[in-house]
Amino acid sequence: MSAIEYTYSKDKEKMYKEVATHLTGLLDGVPYLIANLANASALLNQALKEINWVGFYLMQDGQLVLGPFQGKTACVEIKVGRGVCGTAVAKDEVMLVKDVHEFPGHIACDAASASEIVLPIHKDGEIIGVLDIDSPVVGRFDEIDKAGLMKVVEILEKAL
Repeated sequence: MSAIEYTYSKDKEKMYKEVATHLTGLLDGVPYLIANLANASALLNQALKEINWVGFYLMQDGQLVLGPFQGKTACVEIKVGRGVCGTAVAKDEVMLVKDVHEFPGHIACDAASASEIVLPIHKDGEIIGVLDIDSPVVGRFDEIDKAGLMKVVEILEKAL
């Protein structure tokens, strides 16, 4: 049996709607956190262009710990308040960083990364992790990405 490869729209808004539809289908009736996050990272890796890392960090023992991802090996632990991911947790807000080299305290797991977006994930009002996406392109992420990825996180939160 051969896999059918889906080609995502080049229009970002349309692409994020397609991703939301596919993610909803992937998560439907699946109660396994790690499996769901693994599929979500694979889906985003397939759909998004000009990225070099996409995945999740999960809150464990008061810090972020590496979860399912696509890309090069990554930092295993990130303290709250450190780097882009830890800052997203400390502030409980989406961090859209156009140039990571200008972000004080940026943690460079991959020297090729130039821009980053991090979105907190909540369950029962508490942050349980973050979605983290890196790109080798300065300014890769914009408000369309932010809105589309917020929808992705919303779908994940409902499935958790």
